[in-house]
Amino acid sequence: MDIVLRNNLILITTEFDELNTRWMKEFLNHHSRGMLFLPKAVLVFRNETLREVREEFLKQLSQYHAAKYDFSHEFFLRSMLKYGTQPIKIELNELQDPESVDVNLYAYSRDTVLISLNRPNSWVLNYLRSQLEVYVERGTDVSLVIDVSYYKAKARLERALNKRHILHYQIRYTYDNHFMSKLYSDFANFSFGRLCEEEKQEENTYFYTVLECPVGASQDALKKSYKKLVKVYHPDKIVHETPHMIKRYTQKFQLLQEAYTALRIVS
Repeated sequence: MDIVLRNNLILITTEFDELNTRWMKEFLNHHSRGMLFLPKAVLVFRNETLREVREEFLKQLSQYHAAKYDFSHEFFLRSMLKYGTQPIKIELNELQDPESVDVNLYAYSRDTVLISLNRPNSWVLNYLRSQLEVYVERGTDVSLVIDVSYYKAKARLERALNKRHILHYQIRYTYDNHFMSKLYSDFANFSFGRLCEEEKQEENTYFYTVLECPVGASQDALKKSYKKLVKVYHPDKIVHETPHMIKRYTQKFQLLQEAYTALRIVS
């Protein structure tokens, strides 16, 4: 394991076995809603409500690193704690041969989809939760039930399923012959008027989610959250990152601006 303190993040390069240590997985499970999955890494963004969890993780990380390389960890821990507002990127040293994971899709109806794994896999499930959390009705350690009653939820599900490589796992999605016909049967009954009306309602709800605020939050709460998030996602903070990462930050930054503008008008 190597740890580098950059000006815009804490970079941890490790083996997959170390990534699966209990304390590492506990930290990542707490942040499942705030993780960005990359081809061979995860990026964990700051969450003020989980500050104590983050500090405890950095303490355990420092102790583990110090024990492995035989040095005192106190000074190193103080240095890491100074990066309290920066993202933590945990990257694999190298991509191993991918392990296949079967994920089954079943449509109860046009409004509800069951996603299930044959056996527990927290990495794949955390990825799906990070993409679909706002639409999850309930779940276990091997399944999620997703509300796809709005067309935007279906579009979000499609985007999530397009990604097939999570860390060193290769996902294979399976579904029966009736899955697509059940899932999209609602479009036969839509008129353009209804579509536009539902789109506007769903869009406003989604914008509150983007700003990490409850629906109907006050103008002060929206403004405070907006200012906090644009500092985190400003593209200038990752000018030395890969083009892919810069693109993702830029998209998120633009979406924050769009959401705040829309909700200021609504309010």
